[in-house]
Amino acid sequence: MSGQPNYRPETLAVRAGQERSPFGEHSEALYLTSSFVFENAAQAARRFSGEEEGHVYARFTNPTVTLFEERLAALEGAEDCVATASGMAAIMGLCLAHLQQGDHIVASNSLFGATVQLFSNILPRTGITTTFVAQTDPAAWATAIRPETKLFFVETPSNPLTEIADIARLAEIAHARGILLAVDNSFCTSALQRPLELGADLVACSATKYLDGQGRVLGGAVCGSKTLIEEIFKYLRTAGSTLSAFNAWVLLKGLETLKIRLEAQAANAVRLATWLAEQPQVARVFYPGLASHPQHELARRQQRSGGAIVSFEVKGGRAEAWTVVDHCRLLSITGNLGDTKTTITHPATTTHGRLTPEARAAAGIDESLLRVAVGLEAVEDLQADLERGLALIGG
Repeated sequence: MSGQPNYRPETLAVRAGQERSPFGEHSEALYLTSSFVFENAAQAARRFSGEEEGHVYARFTNPTVTLFEERLAALEGAEDCVATASGMAAIMGLCLAHLQQGDHIVASNSLFGATVQLFSNILPRTGITTTFVAQTDPAAWATAIRPETKLFFVETPSNPLTEIADIARLAEIAHARGILLAVDNSFCTSALQRPLELGADLVACSATKYLDGQGRVLGGAVCGSKTLIEEIFKYLRTAGSTLSAFNAWVLLKGLETLKIRLEAQAANAVRLATWLAEQPQVARVFYPGLASHPQHELARRQQRSGGAIVSFEVKGGRAEAWTVVDHCRLLSITGNLGDTKTTITHPATTTHGRLTPEARAAAGIDESLLRVAVGLEAVEDLQADLERGLALIGG
């Protein structure tokens, strides 16, 4: 596929990263092995040293994982990709490969809760510090830069409020000071947004979400230039936060339907968001596809649609929000997202529950907030499920 750069994303999703064994299988092969056999001692030495290409040990080389990496890189428009055991492993690898003691990160204060924990509590143990700034204020990013700043990190749309960062503007600010820009693209994926085309240096994602799309396996990945990805691969080879061959195989099949699924889920999401905005018990809806969203025009320029995540605040607080959750019979009450099955969660006590009250307030996560990751069910059935709880909290 590397010799066919003009293939469209729909074709790349099912054909890129396709390498057949001598058996000539049509579906991608699943290679379940811990190690690989060499023809002789000299070849083993060449493989281990990197002088000769080929697979060595499944902690850092596996044919099925390589196929997934090649396909995802093609979809993101990247030169290279490295796959990891989870989305958080991808972010950890990105940071530890490109930062060292004394370095500084500028990051959005609207990141996923586990990412905030990583930047606030884990990386400081290695001497890497972070300043959190407003996702949507480029001037704040520029002001936060220090001489030791080496990385901008942003998740757009943000979790759970779907705030949109101006990727091109942040890239301009970062690159003027020799700083890398990394974008967490989990909410949109390459189907709806290609950050590298907007100036980002690295794209991270939780493959657990939409790349799988059916809640089956964990996985993560980072895409970018060969030079930048090579450093992450060196880290992975030693650290071992590796994507398993089986999970890579599942994710490969997920990529084949990624665009179709996300387009359908986004179409459902805009309908659900519009309906929620009309409900008297709902105080506010957060969805980039609605004209009421503060960054609606930016989302229109930067994304192919508003995506499939809809968050909303009910009138009241935690008790009212939990009433809606507890009366769902169709929506799955879980913290995961990106599934064909619609999920609902209360971020303040689940995905962002480990944050301090002050950090949650800075991120705009209120006790009345609910996040719905819209799936492929009939929208009318989703509305009826949410209406059951909404009817009990009054308007």
